[in-house]
Amino acid sequence: MHTLFISDLHLSHNTPTIAQNFLSLLNKQAGELDALYILGDLFEYWLGDDGITPQHHPILGAIKQIADNGVPAYFIRGNRDFLISADFADQTGCKILEDPSVIDLYGTPTLIMHGDALCTDDHAYQAFKKQVRDPRWQAHFLSLTMEQRIEMARQARDASQSSAKEKSMAIMDANQLSIENTMRESKVTTLIHGHTHRPAIHQFNVDGADAKRIVLGDWGDEASYLMVSDSETTLVDPRVTNQ
Repeated sequence: MHTLFISDLHLSHNTPTIAQNFLSLLNKQAGELDALYILGDLFEYWLGDDGITPQHHPILGAIKQIADNGVPAYFIRGNRDFLISADFADQTGCKILEDPSVIDLYGTPTLIMHGDALCTDDHAYQAFKKQVRDPRWQAHFLSLTMEQRIEMARQARDASQSSAKEKSMAIMDANQLSIENTMRESKVTTLIHGHTHRPAIHQFNVDGADAKRIVLGDWGDEASYLMVSDSETTLVDPRVTNQ
């Protein structure tokens, strides 16, 4: 038995292979799970829970099946699906956690988060995040028609892609000082997050203690996920070698 962590699937109508890989993974591991954690950006964008369509039902239903079978399922909002709310939780059986949260992972206090808060060198992104996480901005956005929301999401995605081309990889990555400060504040030596699309297991030191940061990968033609048991940690991704 193990706990499964995933993030950054970026599901949309353009990603049928990723959707099928996700459904296959849940079906394959259903009887082996102690818990399921989804650490954000399950979807490429989320326009509000009132935008749930039949296209979403297979994904939501698969998660609900896991939860209905007695496996605790948890969700942390990402930068693409930060508007996920109560209806999503009801339809999936997920408990929505604060970002970040500390969990007990087989006796080890572990900090879990989406990961974008660690990218503190990307000042433009952090300013954008502050704007869209404002309850007043969200209330205004959700008051728009679905067509208007779709257009705003398209413009934001295009702007993000254009901006990313002009930024160095280092700026868009997690800042080591922010990582250490965040872990120190939470009193943990293990951190799991996604967002950066750079799957790896990093070993380092915080205040004289051995520390570990596990970065979940984004999904492409192959699935990317983390399995943690009481005796083993395995990051499954074609781009990494487990350490």
